Amino acid sequence: MTRFARRSIASLFAVLLLTASTALAQVELRMTWYDDGSESEVMGAIIERFEAENPDIIVTVDVVPYASGIVESLPLQLASGQGPDLARVTDLGGLSEYFLDLRPYLEDAAYWDANFGPFLDWMRPAGSDAIPGFMTQLTVTGPYVNATLFEQAGIDVPMGETSWEEWAEITRQVAEATGTPFAMAMDRTGHRLAGPAISQGAQYFDADGNPAIDDEGFRRMAQLMVDWHADGTMIPDVWIGSGGSYVAGNEEFVNAQVVLYMSGSWQIGQFSNLIGDAFDWQAVPNPCGPGGCSGMPGGAAVVGMADTDHPEEVARLMEFLAQEENLAEFYGKTLFIPGHLGLAESGVDFDTDLQAASDALTMFAAQVPRLSPVAYQLQGYANNFVVFNAVRDRLTQVFVGELNLDDAIARMQTDIDEQIAETQ
Repeated sequence: MTRFARRSIASLFAVLLLTASTALAQVELRMTWYDDGSESEVMGAIIERFEAENPDIIVTVDVVPYASGIVESLPLQLASGQGPDLARVTDLGGLSEYFLDLRPYLEDAAYWDANFGPFLDWMRPAGSDAIPGFMTQLTVTGPYVNATLFEQAGIDVPMGETSWEEWAEITRQVAEATGTPFAMAMDRTGHRLAGPAISQGAQYFDADGNPAIDDEGFRRMAQLMVDWHADGTMIPDVWIGSGGSYVAGNEEFVNAQVVLYMSGSWQIGQFSNLIGDAFDWQAVPNPCGPGGCSGMPGGAAVVGMADTDHPEEVARLMEFLAQEENLAEFYGKTLFIPGHLGLAESGVDFDTDLQAASDALTMFAAQVPRLSPVAYQLQGYANNFVVFNAVRDRLTQVFVGELNLDDAIARMQTDIDEQIAETQ
C-alpha cells in the first residue's frame, strides 16, 4: 500500500469520525404545527436556513390537524410530560402553565418586549414577565361573502353598519334568488360566536371579573343562532352534523354552498389558493348591534415548552424565527396580519396579486379599532377556552332539541364554574 493510499484512508477515517461526532452532538427539536393554508411550507423554508446556520440543531415539524392535533391531543401530551419542544397554539392562556420562559436564554429580550409586548400578556401566567413565544399572526374575526352570488341576485353587498338580523334577511334573499343551499355558516366555536354576541351587548364577565354568561345580549345572539338553525338560514352540517369539537365552515364557503361565512382573517391565504377565480369573494365589516360592531381579536403563537430538554436550543431557534426580516417573509407569504409591532408600523409587502386578498387584509385591519374592550378582556382571559367550549357544546344541544335555551345557558354557567374550579 502506498503512502498516499495510507494517508487517504487516514483522512477518510478522520472525516467519518468527525461526521459521526457531529451527528452524535446534534440536537433534534420537535415542533407541533397546524396549517390554515400552506404556512408550514413558508415556515419550513425559514427553518432550513436556521439549520444551515446552526448545524448542531435539526428541527422536525409535525403538521397535525387543528381540531384533533392541537385542540384535543396537545393538551393531553403536555399534561403527561410527553409534549413537543415547541408548538403552534391558539389556547394561549389555557396552556400557559406549560410554556417555557425564553427570557433567561435570549440574547436580546428587549427586542421581544418592544415588538411583542401587548401579545405576551395573552400567553404568560398572570403577574409574570415571561416571554413564551411570538404571534404567527394577529387575527380578527369577521364575515366573508360570495360577491358573485350577490351580483347574480341583483342585490348590493351591504358595507355600512348592518345588523346581524339584516344580514340574515339579505343573505336569505340572495340564496333564494341564486339557488344556493344556505344563507350563512359560522365556525363551530364559542370564539367565533363571541364577537356577534358582544355586538348584541353580551358582557361575558360580572363586576368581579368572573365569567358570567346569562345576560340580555348573549341571549339575543344565542336565540338568533337557534332560530337560524331551525329555519334553515344556517347550514346545519357545521354545528350539528360535525360530530366533533371545533369545526370550520370554510369548505362550504369554498364550494359556494353558503352566501355568508363567519370566520376570520386567517382564511385569506387559503381562499386565495382554493377559490382562485371560481367566484368573487370579499370580507365585509362586522355586523352591528346594541353593543357595537365587534369581532374578536386573537391569533396563534409559536411557543416553547417548559418540559423541553433543550431550552437553550429552543431559544436559539425562536430568536432566529422572530427576526424582523424572517417574520416579514412569513407574514407576507401567508397573508397574515402581523403580530409584530415594528412590522405593523412599517408595513408588510404581502405576496399576492389577488385584489380580493389585498382588500380583505385592509378590511380586517380596519376592524381592529372597532373591537370592543369586552372582546380584548375575553381574549386575554386565561380560561377563555372553558367559556368557548361550554357555549359551543350546550348551544349545539339546543339545535338538536336536547335542551331548551334556558336550560342550556344555565348548564353553560355550571360547566364553566366547575371546570374553572377544577383548574384552580
